[in-house]
Amino acid sequence: MQDKQSLASDTGTIWDTAIIGSGPAGLTAGIYTTRGTLKTVIVGGSSWGGQLMLTSEVDNFPGFPEGIMGPTLMENMKAQAIRFGAKFIQENVTAVDFSKRPFVLTVHGSPITAHSVIIATGAETKWLGVPGEKELIGRGISSCAPCDAPFFKEKYVLVVGGGDSAMEEALVLTKYATKVTIIHRKGEFRASKVMQEKVFENPKIRILWDSEVIEIKGKIKIEEIIIKNLKTDETKTIKADGLFVAIGHNPSSSIFKGLIDLDEKGYVVPKIGSKTNVEGVFVSGDIHDHVYKQAVTAAGYGCMAAMDAINYISNFQ
Repeated sequence: MQDKQSLASDTGTIWDTAIIGSGPAGLTAGIYTTRGTLKTVIVGGSSWGGQLMLTSEVDNFPGFPEGIMGPTLMENMKAQAIRFGAKFIQENVTAVDFSKRPFVLTVHGSPITAHSVIIATGAETKWLGVPGEKELIGRGISSCAPCDAPFFKEKYVLVVGGGDSAMEEALVLTKYATKVTIIHRKGEFRASKVMQEKVFENPKIRILWDSEVIEIKGKIKIEEIIIKNLKTDETKTIKADGLFVAIGHNPSSSIFKGLIDLDEKGYVVPKIGSKTNVEGVFVSGDIHDHVYKQAVTAAGYGCMAAMDAINYISNFQ
């Protein structure tokens, strides 16, 4: 954590760019802006590193043929950004003012000023909030089949959800798992007809309607999942190797509401490239990308935002 005295020493500095967030998007942006000679501060958040901090082994990030642990990957990205000169503050931004030039961020009660801002606050997975879930995230519980499905080869997995994302998760998992069960609270899916048909036609997929997960048991990995039928109140225990939660994401955009354009779900709306409707404010990663949601695409978006910020500052000066 950053102490107030240390933050106070930064209040007189006007940064070329301030990056809000420290997942793959924010840290990649920091690597590029610093190498582009921009004086850069990364306000990474009290819980820094994004969703990869909750991931065990990452097998699909380029450059690591043997895989790499999620937290290790983020530590490496952070160290790389700092190596090139980025200032890293492990605190939350509690308010922003885009009406002033330079822009002002409030961090731990102190102002941080910058000529440009890159928003890389990401999106948080909507979890089930049931007993045992938090302890087993990354130990059998996941929210990304394209990331983690290969770890469940010849295993039995469950998927929770009823939208297109849940259908996609289940279909990806059938390429590896022996059996996939979708658990849905209602008696019909809300997913598109095309996606539903693909699921219904897949022989590896079965469906538990009108049901929800009420508890997950296991010490170092998932062992049992307790399911409740919402019509009969009956419960049953399923022994499974994995549980994929696909009930949506919440973009971390509340502090930007009313200040920049957001869509109906709260995702930042980019105008051209990474540019937002406020000149000098850029966006990267899952805070605007609700389609791909991969570490490597977030990193790519971070690169784009950084290059746009570098171009903006060069013209600005």
